[in-house]
Amino acid sequence: MSTSALRVGVVGVGVMGADHADRLVHRIAGATLVAVSDPDTARAAALAARYDGVRAIPDPLDLIADEGVDAVLIASPGFVHEEQVLACVAHGKYTLCEKPLTMDSESALRVVEAERKAGSPLIQVGFMRRFDPEYAEMKRLLEAGGLGRLLLVHNVHRNKSVGDSFRSEMIVRDSLVHEVDVCRWLFDDEIDTITVLAPKPTGRAADGILDPQVAIFRMAGGGMATTEVFVNSQVGYEVRCEAVAECGNVTIGLGQSVFVRRDNRYGGYIPDDFRDRFGRAYDLEVQAWVDACRRGDVVGPTAWDGYAAVAVCTAGMQSLATGQPVRVDLVDRAEVYGGADT
Repeated sequence: MSTSALRVGVVGVGVMGADHADRLVHRIAGATLVAVSDPDTARAAALAARYDGVRAIPDPLDLIADEGVDAVLIASPGFVHEEQVLACVAHGKYTLCEKPLTMDSESALRVVEAERKAGSPLIQVGFMRRFDPEYAEMKRLLEAGGLGRLLLVHNVHRNKSVGDSFRSEMIVRDSLVHEVDVCRWLFDDEIDTITVLAPKPTGRAADGILDPQVAIFRMAGGGMATTEVFVNSQVGYEVRCEAVAECGNVTIGLGQSVFVRRDNRYGGYIPDDFRDRFGRAYDLEVQAWVDACRRGDVVGPTAWDGYAAVAVCTAGMQSLATGQPVRVDLVDRAEVYGGADT
């Protein structure tokens, strides 16, 4: 491992990017925040001014190319991810890219292929649930084999509320995408078919928004998963997962036994914010990324995982429009990587 601190630049300093910047400064070992960039240059300058030695660089591509930046954490909107991640690959910079990897399957595949042509893995995708201690323990128990083969997964993903600009398709692309990765990871299998259904929407959502939604995944190996996504639940930020295996089941995110959910209470506390629920997961995720960068390695969700999740969500948005199952159009991994275990 390198003995010098990893010099990190953050692209996009909205809620998530600013949170990561603070994390890098105060809670991550072996890394130094050296630069930030955002189209809102005043916001970037204000954030940089909070910390000693941090520069605000107006153009994110200039930050990526900067010789004083070793690795880049991308927390910008998804529609600019392709350009920015490809620039990171071109400059040989290790990259932690918040989900989604890109906005559609074709662009995500271009990123996968660019990384492959570069000759070594550089990209980690920000599916932080894999680093959450509860999810990690669930995965460990399933892999230990004592529960038998995994058959079903049931997910609940609820936000207290979102802004009026959060559209129906974003529920698939920006929220459900986490459960897409969770199911691929827990089953260690690809999703073959996705169906997205919507009941009569809540009156708490903006007009025309289909909220909640229920997604059904059929895995290539025969497993099945269901996910409820409800982004205006009014209760709090609730994320639960139950894995049903042949000889038992594992449930996480429940808190305590019998409970009534109301006003952020269920016998325990239901947080308002995803940063409260997954703060530890984000810390572990970024620390693992920094440690891997210093070793010259990539850990966690890969560019392929980001591409596969985008492909599933692309099919999911088609299913949302029709109410019918849609097969996921996923290229053959072996054709991309030439049979290499990448």
